[in-house]
Amino acid sequence: MILILLIQEHGVHDGWYDGGSIFVTVLLVIGIYSLRNFRQSRQLEQLSRVSDNIIQIEVVRNSRHQQVSLFDIVVGDIVCLKIGDKVPADGLFLEGHALFVDQSSMTGESDLVEVNGSSNPFLESGTKVADGWARMIVTSVGKNTVWGETMSCDNTEQTPLQVRLNMLTSTIDKVGLAVAFLLLIVLLIRYFTGTYPQIIVVGIPEGLQLAVKLTLGYSRKSMMDDQAMVRKFSACETMGSATTICTHKTGILTLNQMKVAKFWVREDSVTDSGYSSVSKCILDLIREGVALNTTGSVFRGSSGSEFEFSGSPIEKALLSWAVLELNMDMEEEKQKHATLRLKAFNSQKKRSGVLLRNKADGSVHIHWKGAAEMVLAMCSSYYYASGVLRDLDDEEMRKIENVIQGMVATSLRCIAFAHKETSETQLEEDGLTLLGLVGIEDPCCPQSKGAVQACEEAGVTIKLITGDNVFTAMAVAAECGILGPGEGLFTGAVVEGGEFRNYTREERLAKVEKIRVMARSSPSDKLLMVQCLKQKGHVVAVTGDGAKDVRALKEADIGLSIGIQSTQVAKESSDLVILDDNFGSVVSALRWGRCMDNNMQKENSVPKRSLNVAAVVVNFVAAVSTGHIPFITAHLLWANLIMNTLGALALATEPPTRELMEKPPVGRTEPLITKIMWRNIAAQAAYQVAVLLTLLFMGESIFNISKETNRTLIFNVFVLCQVFNEFNARKLEKKNVFEGIHRNKHFVGIIIITIALQAVMVEFLKGFANPKRLTWGQWGVCIGIGALSWPIGFSIKFIPVPEKPIFSYLKVLTKKLSVRKY
Repeated sequence: MILILLIQEHGVHDGWYDGGSIFVTVLLVIGIYSLRNFRQSRQLEQLSRVSDNIIQIEVVRNSRHQQVSLFDIVVGDIVCLKIGDKVPADGLFLEGHALFVDQSSMTGESDLVEVNGSSNPFLESGTKVADGWARMIVTSVGKNTVWGETMSCDNTEQTPLQVRLNMLTSTIDKVGLAVAFLLLIVLLIRYFTGTYPQIIVVGIPEGLQLAVKLTLGYSRKSMMDDQAMVRKFSACETMGSATTICTHKTGILTLNQMKVAKFWVREDSVTDSGYSSVSKCILDLIREGVALNTTGSVFRGSSGSEFEFSGSPIEKALLSWAVLELNMDMEEEKQKHATLRLKAFNSQKKRSGVLLRNKADGSVHIHWKGAAEMVLAMCSSYYYASGVLRDLDDEEMRKIENVIQGMVATSLRCIAFAHKETSETQLEEDGLTLLGLVGIEDPCCPQSKGAVQACEEAGVTIKLITGDNVFTAMAVAAECGILGPGEGLFTGAVVEGGEFRNYTREERLAKVEKIRVMARSSPSDKLLMVQCLKQKGHVVAVTGDGAKDVRALKEADIGLSIGIQSTQVAKESSDLVILDDNFGSVVSALRWGRCMDNNMQKENSVPKRSLNVAAVVVNFVAAVSTGHIPFITAHLLWANLIMNTLGALALATEPPTRELMEKPPVGRTEPLITKIMWRNIAAQAAYQVAVLLTLLFMGESIFNISKETNRTLIFNVFVLCQVFNEFNARKLEKKNVFEGIHRNKHFVGIIIITIALQAVMVEFLKGFANPKRLTWGQWGVCIGIGALSWPIGFSIKFIPVPEKPIFSYLKVLTKKLSVRKY
């Protein structure tokens, strides 16, 4: 329509230039937006596939336990399910004990449903295992499952960054429209009614959302390279504002490569004296308990190759120890006994139990294993290493507790075994006999201490929340640098979950910021910690790896699941997945979050805002004083196009710097454009307005050129000022804007492409947007004027920026003068 109207007004020869330029430029903008949206949808599709690939499912194929990708499950596979797993396909129950599933995602009902082989053998994809364990045979996968037919979701909720951008866009919209309306009134008075759209074109920042998408897309890809997979866009921006990270211990601060390091019977260290000193009946009972009180398995090929162990890291450590050190034969133990009941490990009670019947004599046995202090409390007797049975009195209890504390003080996880022969058919929890204690070591990651220190230097507090004994937690926290010298139980830095839970609300809020370690904590304690920190105004990131962590992951501002060890439920509840189970990757995610926020500020600082201000002011002054404007629609659309695409992409590729991790976190409500940025914008905008108005009114006489050439010169200077300002935007506070530029080849390449495109626009499309070409000398003048923005940017940074707005000082001054007056 614009093309038709302009041709009608100016004729075919001249009228198609403005209309055609608007048409082509808008077509380019639409094409770039469409291409970006298409690439984003492809990235999301690839991300979804990568996300599913890191979810490993334990299946049995050819009598062998294997870990396979969710995509590789086929009909006929036997899938092993345990607490926290999400059922990956539709199937039928084969075997298991006390299997309860959460079907709320399918039915909307919160009650757990028992699945067994008789009354309810059906398992549906998408449901979650809440308790027990089982094996199921797969009957349908993918879109053929019930979940595949019904699953659909569309989360259109705005992220915090989008809210901040919308506020900024709305403000600039109002200013731009106000100026355009004022200009329209002036032009109407002067009988020039056709030029106000040019002001609106540059006054409304239509490229902000495109710049955001470019930055988010680049940051997401870079974070993936650093082993942090982004599941939700909001995590990229929020991670940069994190003030506290609540982390667990196993598998992220430690290597999760567990092995049995100590074995004690009563007060005797069997590890030192040898297994020959232990009675055969005790070893037989321990073998029996390890083999049958487990959800793990042992596999050995027919060729006699090495053993393969499956299960949780602790289960694998115990099975490995029992097979290799105690010569346990798991299949033989299963053939000798019938399992009557099995109580899978529970994170609340921290133990598991089994009720067995000996097939040979019909005797019934109970075996419990779990956290040493929990199991010890269930015992009333104990064995000497020689096999002699004794009552467990208070004195012996203290001696055994000392052994436990000695192990946990050296970062060993202490597990106790207990047994009871009974005539009952219930899993009794008292009157047991203590068989022995094992200490499992899990070394700290070599990178953990450095990563924790990097977070502390960045103003981010690390809190360790674990279910382990308080002494184990303190030892690991001290080794990783979470606890400093002098911090401990008596300083308020260490607390147990039960104690924290029993505080009043006021006490929790008063003490939560000082707490660095919470031991023996339950999932509800972890959730309570997160809620308290958020109430204190913190932006909280939480790590988790199991179904027990789901509520805390969802409650936190950023949920971080651990890629290798996490259950599927935990991964789906998180915002970021740490692919290599390394706390150093959490720090990388923090660094990239801050970098993305910083790059977003750069993109919306000097180049774009000075462009807006300079174009609006120059066109307004020109229209009021002469009735003609120097920047036509094509000029403004072109400048916006290159700044919102190439300019945004150039700054989006800026990598994280060391300085970003030496600053405190960005506040949740901190404005996108800071006072320092406004200072820089004001200086560059004032310079551009002064130069452009000088060229507008005096350019023809200064350079002895025609009016048409001067118009081209003004346009070229205008664009090159924005290009040179890209360098100033690289460092918002530092004076050396070229620091590290050799490490960002993308930035240099994009700047060269931008200048080349501008040269093509000026020299080869002169009829399209410019009436005349420029000589080499005129190009040199344009480049020189644009380059002057560098020394101006350098000089302006010597002017300090007040912490408070200038108006607050005027108010104080006015108040003092009024007080003196009276």
